[in-house]
Amino acid sequence: MIKIKDIIKHELIGLKTKITDSSNQANVGLTGKIINETKFTITIKTNKGKKMLFKNNIKLELEVNNKRVSVDGKLIKGRPEERVKKWKI
Repeated sequence: MIKIKDIIKHELIGLKTKITDSSNQANVGLTGKIINETKFTITIKTNKGKKMLFKNNIKLELEVNNKRVSVDGKLIKGRPEERVKKWKI
């Protein structure tokens, strides 16, 4: 089970998400499931296909344990294994 306080250190693939803010306003409101994650991007599978977004340019809402958690994309920049070391919570 994912602890909400540890979400920035956790693997994001498989989580449902909604983009709440973006430097590209066309991405705001985009919803779907995270299907891939790299150091600088996440890929979301939406009803209209796949969309790759730069983590640095977005704020997203993740669904964790039936709760919604807001996360600034800058906090999740990096690979999951790097984030564990970076954020000692």
